Amino acid sequence: MLRRVVLVAWSIIAFAAPSLAHAQTLRDQIRQLFTFGSCGEFVCLSNLTGFHGAHFKLSADTDGTAMVAFLGSSIGLSVSNTPISSSSSGTTFKFVGGVPVKTSTSAGPIFAERSQTLGRGRWFVGLGLTQMNFQRLRGVPLNALSFNYTHQDIGDSATGAGIDTLGSPSFENDFINVKMAIDVNLLVASLALTYGLVDGVDVGVTVPFVRTSIHGNGVAQIVPAGGAIVHYFAGTATDPVLTAVSSADGVASGIGDLEAHLKVNVAQTDKVGGALFVSARFPTGDDKNLLGSGAFSGRALGVVSARFGSFSPHVNLGYTVRDASDQNNSIDGALGYDALLSPWATMAVDLLSSWEIGTSRLHVPAPVHYLAPANRTLDVTNIPSQPDNLMSLNFGFKLRTRRGIQIVTNTLFPLRNSGLQPSVAWTAGLEYNF
Repeated sequence: MLRRVVLVAWSIIAFAAPSLAHAQTLRDQIRQLFTFGSCGEFVCLSNLTGFHGAHFKLSADTDGTAMVAFLGSSIGLSVSNTPISSSSSGTTFKFVGGVPVKTSTSAGPIFAERSQTLGRGRWFVGLGLTQMNFQRLRGVPLNALSFNYTHQDIGDSATGAGIDTLGSPSFENDFINVKMAIDVNLLVASLALTYGLVDGVDVGVTVPFVRTSIHGNGVAQIVPAGGAIVHYFAGTATDPVLTAVSSADGVASGIGDLEAHLKVNVAQTDKVGGALFVSARFPTGDDKNLLGSGAFSGRALGVVSARFGSFSPHVNLGYTVRDASDQNNSIDGALGYDALLSPWATMAVDLLSSWEIGTSRLHVPAPVHYLAPANRTLDVTNIPSQPDNLMSLNFGFKLRTRRGIQIVTNTLFPLRNSGLQPSVAWTAGLEYNF
């Protein structure tokens, strides 16, 4: 039986982990989306060497670099935060006088934790396949992203004004609007192993194999303020080309961020129990190809679960520390239950949440303020500046076969317009304990 489970694991891994499809990294592909023209810079105007050619360079370099970092970090963090299956599943045991005694009846939650441990000398093997097609970023559809490159403040040569008069001369009101559509897909195949060291103590590891793909295109449009046209991508001042396009197409795959965990049952009765769950995620995934977060993170959870016949509620509450300059620590929680519907079927429902501590470290560029010909503000992007507090509803089933293997099906629905989110995330898997 174990041999069959391992063969299935390698099949999933082989499917989810093809070789790199492009020499460029996926972060390079994102940068390419913000690059218009053929000079290799973010914005290449036809008159680049002339008086007006470099007037968008400051904004493009600053804001373009910031948005590339923002999108790359958002995707990498979402990859790293893909939910990992519960560390124990199926029937759990403890030994009383050398005889195994059941401590659970249902198959347990899917992503949350319960207080029961596997039992001394027992193993849990889990195989999971999670698919996400990201649809929105902080509530903004990924096929309707908008960015603006603004003109440099060069001062007013006619009046001798300094750098505090953005908008004068009038051509400083020109800006480049970028409409962008991005398709980001994520496929994560995971192999989870947990072992019961003694009654009440489990240790384990989860190895994810990640496939990330990005497809996108952008259209940049120079929006003149009026009067003579002095900025253009190609052509001449009398016959200007005001539009340019960009595209990106890349796929990368490989090992993701490896997770190790420890669960200690601190108290357990027939009705209620408590445990401490500690996990660590190591930056083994290539963050340049958006296969991981690029930084270590550690989490500690307090777990309380109860059992009332076939109904088993549970609560998880803890704290996650992330060792990265663009990632916040967070308070994490789960509230839900698993219920035994029949001897072979368990239903699991959870409300999962993660709330950032402090101001979000994923920054979007601030709006630009014009002083002439009138006071006004232009947003650099339609992506809002806000914390990425996440909440999702998890609903799934575990179906036990005659051979003891459990088939897992699950759907996860994001409930908040925060971070990079799919409309729904699908998970399927196999679990076996012995």
